[in-house]
Amino acid sequence: MEYSDYQHILFEKREPHILWLTLNRPEVLNAADRRLHTELVEVWQTIERDPEVYTAVITGAGRAFSAGGDLQMVEDAYRNYDEVIRILDEARDLVYNMLHCSKPIISAINGPAVGAGLVVALLADVSIAAESARLADGHLRMGVAAGDHAAIIWPLLCGMAKAKYYLLTSEFVSGPEAERLGLVSLCVPDEELLDKAMAVAVDLATGPRHAIRFTKRALNQWLLQAGPIFDHSLALEMLGFFSEDLPAGVDGLRQRKRPSFPSSR
Repeated sequence: MEYSDYQHILFEKREPHILWLTLNRPEVLNAADRRLHTELVEVWQTIERDPEVYTAVITGAGRAFSAGGDLQMVEDAYRNYDEVIRILDEARDLVYNMLHCSKPIISAINGPAVGAGLVVALLADVSIAAESARLADGHLRMGVAAGDHAAIIWPLLCGMAKAKYYLLTSEFVSGPEAERLGLVSLCVPDEELLDKAMAVAVDLATGPRHAIRFTKRALNQWLLQAGPIFDHSLALEMLGFFSEDLPAGVDGLRQRKRPSFPSSR
């Protein structure tokens, strides 16, 4: 894909060699429908091929980073084997494409970050949260195992005890608490978020390119060692798309109430 092919991500090239990406579905808090989910997978390879980009910054339009996966996409995948396989492949590629992108990635987390949005927010090389940001892995609320990025990075960022607590409860983490836990790199006042992200981007874009690139590659080996754990978690998540708990979870999310899961009755 080329930049002109993207429908839900806006691109702005800024000096020096910085690409600014904005998730652009503000009317639904930048929730990832099928198209945006695919774009989030492909964009890192598009950036990798662009010799003019040294550093990338990604944020969300409006008052959210991304509210996660579109519930209609989830419902369409329920007990649909081919669609589940498609989602599995994309969820895997999203994580590995970010890890293998040689360009430093900065996330400016300007509000809620859930689901696929949280994958991008936390797998960025530098994650900067606004104080009003709220992060949550919502898989358990939906009735499926915490797949996506959770097993590959949460225990490494904030330790196993905190990872288990937040992934098993799907509780939201505020921006300041995310910084305290080590879940994000920094937390700043809302009005300083974009300026801070740009300042970090300039620092990286004007630094020693190869040294920065190789440091990222070396550090990401810690994550790639957990690849088999991640692949396992993703397969277990996909099993949930064939469980009666999934529609119960989706219905609960739509009605903003705690669902009654068939498996717990």
